[in-house]
Formats: sequence, structure tokens, C-alpha cells
Amino acid sequence: MKLNTPQQLPPLSLYVHIPWCVQKCPYCDFNSHGLKSDLPEQAYVSHLLDDLDQDLPYVQGRPLHSIFIGGGTPSLFSAESIQTLLHGIQSRIPFAADIEITMEANPGTVEAARFAGYVDAGVTRFSIGVQSFQAEQLKALGRIHGQDEACQAAKLAQQLRQGKLQSFNLDLMHGLPQQTIAAAMADLQQAIDLAPPHLSWYQLTIEPNTAFASKPPVLPEDDLLWDIQEHGHALLTAAGYQQYETSAYAKPGFQCRHNLNYWRFGDYLGIGCGAHGKVTLPTQNQVVRTVKVKHPKGYMDLTKPYLDDCTTIALDDLPFEFFMNRFRLLEPCPKVEFSAYTGLPVETVAPILAKAAALELIIDSETDWQITAKGVRYLNELLQLFL
Repeated sequence: MKLNTPQQLPPLSLYVHIPWCVQKCPYCDFNSHGLKSDLPEQAYVSHLLDDLDQDLPYVQGRPLHSIFIGGGTPSLFSAESIQTLLHGIQSRIPFAADIEITMEANPGTVEAARFAGYVDAGVTRFSIGVQSFQAEQLKALGRIHGQDEACQAAKLAQQLRQGKLQSFNLDLMHGLPQQTIAAAMADLQQAIDLAPPHLSWYQLTIEPNTAFASKPPVLPEDDLLWDIQEHGHALLTAAGYQQYETSAYAKPGFQCRHNLNYWRFGDYLGIGCGAHGKVTLPTQNQVVRTVKVKHPKGYMDLTKPYLDDCTTIALDDLPFEFFMNRFRLLEPCPKVEFSAYTGLPVETVAPILAKAAALELIIDSETDWQITAKGVRYLNELLQLFL
């Protein structure tokens, strides 16, 4: 496979991973660790900034388009620590004028003063991990908050939108143990009633190396899962939310820009325990993926590097990598972006996408590729065409 032109530099984002939680949820396969002692906040922030220093050559003159502070439970950290972190980042990389800075928060770790403090520290968007409003489901999912705390967190975020907070998201699961359509819709309606500008509504799946994998709960059958998704989509659409990604809905203008940059094959640095990054190196005609040391003990060991692995994406794998991300979005994919961000000519993938169009998985126009409703449902089959 031959390159067409050198890759162009896409927008740059930053992912920051804070790995600690009060306790590990049984469904969670993220790199998170239950608290066993006091949080090493100051030390960890110092390591994060040192980690970023080593990634600065990847910036290549770009401002930061977005920052996402995820975990774990970042809201276990104080507002002062988050402020130190954000100031440290900005002193190293300039922020775009309209930068989006998202921080994940769990209702069980949120208080009014802390929420306001995070906003004062520079956070412009919260992503609140509700997962369910039903007590029995919250218990089954290992969550430490209740319905009232979830509602209170959303109301606090709504109040702060009158100031510097630009938006907030509620994370909600469906396909929960023995869940009915009625119960799933009641959960979803309660989230809608709290009027978040953005709603992530995703299906519970059993992931390897989790507590649920060793003792799986009884989940709804596939046909019921599909019915839940169809009913939920109709409910969200009627409430004015637009689906823009497989599991993401937003009011117009409130899509998560950080996630959009992921799915548009943009670049992102990843700092913190186990954080992943993806960076374009146009002078070398390469796209590389980075992974940082996973465990906090190893990550914070001054005798060891933060970088655990750096891999160049093979040219033959670039089409799959590009479309694995791009076809998560429901928006059209401009053909010029494929060449710009991979360096490969469109002709490289034309036969594959012609087959996808014949199967009615996409619409292939002169300027764009657009995934269809059938393509969304059979996304795995669509992506298999690139392998």
C-alpha cells in the first residue's frame, strides 16, 4: 500500500487518567483501582505534568482543542489539585479559545462546593456517571450513590450552567440485569426530565476480567435489547435529542467535542496510568499509538519511564483504524479527510466501500460516505470488510 500525500495534522486533544475509585464496579474494565489509603493527589499531579513534558514533541505547534479528565473517579481529587493540573497543562500547551474541558464525576463523590470549585478551576463540562436511577439496579451495578444523589448532582450542574459551566452529560446504562422495556424507559425518562444537554445511553456488556465476567448476571435477550434501543431512541428524539454517535445523544450544538475528535480520527495525547494516545507524524508519514504504564505504583516510580508502549500503525491497517472510528459517527465522512489523515488515496478503499454501499451499509456519494441505519445496526459486519 502506497501513500498518496503526507498526512495533515488533525486537531489535538488531551486525555488525563486518574485511576482511583472508592470501589471497583463489577462491570468496569477500565483501568481503575479501589482506594486503600489516602489519595496521593499532589504527587500524582506532578507525575502527570512530567508525563506531559515527555509528550510535548507530539504537540507540533497545535493548541489543545479539548481536555477530558477521566478515570476512575476524578471527582475524588480536590478542586485545588484540578486547578494545579489545568494551569500546568496550559503553561505547556496553549489552549484554543473555545477549549472544552470535561471532567468525569460520580454522584456519590459530589458536593455543591466541590462542583463549583471544579468550574472555578477551569472545567467547562461535567460527565456524571448515573448509570441508573433504580435502587436495585444501582446495588447490582456496585454503585455507591442513590437516586437522590444522582438527581442532586444533575441539578447542581444545571445551576452552574448559568455561570461558566457550558454543558454536562449524564451517563446512563440500559440492558441491565432482568430489565424490562418499561423499566428502561422509566430510567431514561428520569434522565431526560433532568434536562442534560448531552446524554450517553449505552448498553451494559460483560467484559473480560471483570467481576461480572466471573459471575455474570442474567441480562435481557437480544430481541428485547433491540426493542429497548428502539423505544429509547424514539423517546430521546421526541425530547429533542439528536443521536450523533452510537451511544451518544445531544441537544443541537452540545455534542462532546472531545469525543468527536476521537471518532474523526483526530490526535490526542494520553497522560496518566494506562492512558492511550494517538498522534500523527506527517514528516515521517506515520500514525503512532502510545500507552502509558498501567499501575499507579509503576507509573509513579521515578526510576521507570511513563511510556509503556509506542506502536506505529501499519499502512495496511490504516483504513480499518480510520473507519473503525469514523463510522461510529452518524454524520457524513468527507472523503478528503481520509486522504488527509491517513495519507492514502481514496482509491485504496473504493472497492471495499462500493461493496458496503451495495449491502446498503453506507451511502457512497461524490464527496462523502454516510453510514445508514442498517450500517449502524451491523457495524461489526461493516468493519469486517476492511480486514
